[in-house]
Formats: sequence, structure tokens, C-alpha cells
Amino acid sequence: MNIWLLLGLLLVHEALEDVAAQQPTKHKQPKEQGENRIKPTTKKMKPKIPKVKDRDSADSTPKTPSIMMLVLDKGRYQKPPVTLSLMAGQTVELRCKGSPIEWSYPAYLNTFKDSRLSMKQHERYGQLTLANTTSADTGEFSCWGQLCNGYICRRDEAKTGSTYIFFTEKGELFVPSPSYFDVVYLNPDRQAVVPCRVTVLSAKVTLHREFPAKEIPTNGTDITYDLKRGFVYLQPHSDHQGVVYCKAEAGGKSQISVKYQLLYVEVPSGPPSTTILASSNKVKGGDDISVLCTVLGEPDVEVEFRWIFPGQKDERPVTIQDTWRLVHRGLGHTTRLSQSIITIEDFETIDAGYYICTAQNLRGQTTVATTVDFS
Repeated sequence: MNIWLLLGLLLVHEALEDVAAQQPTKHKQPKEQGENRIKPTTKKMKPKIPKVKDRDSADSTPKTPSIMMLVLDKGRYQKPPVTLSLMAGQTVELRCKGSPIEWSYPAYLNTFKDSRLSMKQHERYGQLTLANTTSADTGEFSCWGQLCNGYICRRDEAKTGSTYIFFTEKGELFVPSPSYFDVVYLNPDRQAVVPCRVTVLSAKVTLHREFPAKEIPTNGTDITYDLKRGFVYLQPHSDHQGVVYCKAEAGGKSQISVKYQLLYVEVPSGPPSTTILASSNKVKGGDDISVLCTVLGEPDVEVEFRWIFPGQKDERPVTIQDTWRLVHRGLGHTTRLSQSIITIEDFETIDAGYYICTAQNLRGQTTVATTVDFS
């Protein structure tokens, strides 16, 4: 076969391929002119429903991930929810990632220095263990990391965790109270709480007045119910005073709480309202002298007293006595009368001068003074 014959065969083959390309393919309609261009199409699309993650991420308020884990059996872990229901009697172990870790738990456990509670700091996490749990342990458990510079540490708000645990115990719908009768003070400038907390998340709780006997409605604007606190009086006033109790219903059972005496407070919040008075401002040598420092304040706010007196540097022997009592001033108004009295026997020259009393509460301090002269 010469080269010209070979070249001719190649040309025939190419021509046959062109003819085949122009023929319609089986089961397909032949294309019209211009059909190779991309045509715009309209498709019906189902609206995209964002997943839970998408909805959370769209929230403008960033949520700090919890550092707390609940230790389950067989070495398993889970992040505890905001509220958690457990049966009383078991041991609870919580861990929070970080070092050092600080903990907060129901004050009831702190008050009695309960040996069932233990906390340990490991290299990478803090550990809280509470054994033989009871319904009285119901409350908020929280942890947070610490940012330390030498010996000075502050709370790391980016590393926190918390859960409120309901410890359910047979026959106990309410978190037990240490007494059968308690006092709640109604102050006009802050909320008051009747602490009827339950141990069953699904319990229905109502508030009742003892006399005249009736249920007190919780309308959400004047009185509301908070599972973690109890019945909250948002704007207390004198009409709210009296004896009340709570009733809880769950699983076909009901229970009555302890009684609470609601007392309206006359004195507004603030630093102590303090006065000072000497038994005499002119004293003869050898006489006894006493100076009284008095505070009228809120019934549930403690007051501490400090004295400065002329014979202090010379270690002059004196007697100082602090006392307090509740005073009912009519119309349901109640105040706390706190007093401190300093007594000097056998008055001498070094005892003459200024007697200064400083009274302090959680909201500040007040200093008053009087003079006692040698006559």
C-alpha cells in the first residue's frame, strides 16, 4: 500500500465521522439551530428551614460554652442541662475544665459544713462530689475559671458552667426548711421572697394566706413564682403582710410548706441611721460613765460597732456590750434596734475627751461622736 492510498483512507474515515455526528441520536429529537446555547430555567425550590445549629448561630447574643460536665456511671460524661432532676440518695460528681476552678453550691451545705461535700483541684479540671444526696441539697451548682496574676485572681467570665439540680425524695415535695416558722421582711425598695422551692420540676405550687384563708394569685406583675427562688413579691407594700404558706401538688400527692410571717419594714435601705448619747457630759472623778450608740435599721440587716475613746492608748479598762432586738412600731412596721454601750468605771482625767462610735452594715457606715468632760 503506497502513501497516497493510505492518505485517502484517512480522509474517507474522517468524512464518515462528520456524517455520523450530523445524524439524530436514537431516542432523542434532533437539535434545532441555536439549541446548544444555555437557556435560562426556573426551578421550584423548597424554602430552606435552618437547622437548630443554624438558628442558634444566627442569635445575635453569643453563648459562652459551659465548662461543666456531669460524670455518669462507667466513666461516661455529659453536659448537664440548665435544670436537672435526679433521685435523692445517689452520689453526684461534677467536673469543670480548667485550673484553678472555683465552685458555688447551695448555702445549706456551707452552713452545716457538710462532710458529704468534697472539692478537689486536679491538673486540668476541678471536681465537686456530693454523696448521699437529699432533697435539702436541691439548688444551683456552678463553677468558673480563675485568671490569676501572682496571688491576685479574678473570675474568668468566658469559662463558666452551672446547673440547677432537683433532688427528688419520696414524701418531700418542698425543699426542707430548718424551722417550722420563718420571717420574711417586706422592704418597699427591693423584692421579697417567700422561699417555697420544690424538689419536683413538674410540681404545681400555689401561695395561700392563713387568715383570712384564701389563695393569693400570682399575676406576674405584683407576685410571681420562680422555681429556683420561690414566690417573689416584686413591689412589696404593707397590704402584703400577714402569715402565708405554700401548697405543692405532683403525682397525685400534695404537701403544705412551713408558715412565713410577712413583716413590713419601716426603715429604708442605706447606711446605719446612728445616734450617740452619754449618760452625762460632765463627770466628777470616781464616778461611772456610759455612752450609748443606737441604730434603727432594717430587721434583717446586721450592724457592727467600733469605738474610739480617750483612754484607749493607755489601755484603760472599759466594758463594751452590743445588743439588738426587733421593735414593732404599729401598723405592721418593724425595725431592728441595734445598740452598743461603752462603760467606764471610776472616771479619771484620761477618760475625758471625744467618744467616737462607728456603725457599719452592708450598705455603708456612719460615725457619730460626743464629748465627756471632767467636772
